[in-house]
Amino acid sequence: MITVQNKICASIDKVWGFWTIPEHIKKWNIAIDDWYTQDVKNDLKVNGKFQYKMAKRDGSLSFDFEGIYTNIESLSLIEYKLDDDRTGQVRFEKIADEVKIAETFEPTKQDSVKMQEEWCQTVIDNFKKYVERI
Repeated sequence: MITVQNKICASIDKVWGFWTIPEHIKKWNIAIDDWYTQDVKNDLKVNGKFQYKMAKRDGSLSFDFEGIYTNIESLSLIEYKLDDDRTGQVRFEKIADEVKIAETFEPTKQDSVKMQEEWCQTVIDNFKKYVERI
């Protein structure tokens, strides 16, 4: 399993909303500058589907990151299963005037664990910058 995390100086409501609302997801869900999140569908409920369409800015490549939610505890926990059967979870914990967010997930077999960890840590870091800037 891989875990990436960060602490965000914002309310739990704001952190939860910015993590789950499609128009916000499109603004922070990026790890490399020449990629972007083209479209987001997010049905935040148990058995609800999520789909993030990722694309290179030059249009040469794209892929869908998708799965279903297996457990939702509002303002606290999101568990999911990806289309390739890997699982993951995102925990939200209020600590004083910050929110600790931690995502744990099963890595793919075809990419290095280090690369996946760095990629996802960059996404969480971008999320922090976005939430604290808005």
